[in-house]
Amino acid sequence: MTPGSGSRRVKPTMDTRFHIDYEWWERSAQDLRIHMISQLLPEQQAYFADHEEGDESDWIDPETAEVHRVDALRMALQEAARDPAYFLPPTSLVDAVFRVFLTNNNVPLTPVELAERIGRPPMTILRTLSGRRVYKGIRPYLP
Repeated sequence: MTPGSGSRRVKPTMDTRFHIDYEWWERSAQDLRIHMISQLLPEQQAYFADHEEGDESDWIDPETAEVHRVDALRMALQEAARDPAYFLPPTSLVDAVFRVFLTNNNVPLTPVELAERIGRPPMTILRTLSGRRVYKGIRPYLP
């Protein structure tokens, strides 16, 4: 079994780490790229509506000044995350959590850690993410 494959069920707790299960997206009939674009700021969404998947941008490492080619959509998500209101209401709880994982390289986080980033109660996050329904591929991380 691969990490995060979700083939076994766990009863999530406050110590359970969650992440975006990209295998869930591969099995679903939904388009991850469209969902990622929907998480951008409105002015960014207009740009990506006209651009193909795989567009790259130059990114300059602030510490080394080294230039790297990076996925333009991922870069736009990082820019959107700098907006102080990006994770806050009226953004839904599920979208806020999805945005956290999109912008933190999908590093698994507990409901408490997510609460610190999105300003929502950890118990509400836990109850939402631990139900039978999987929202946007967000599932417990099973190493």
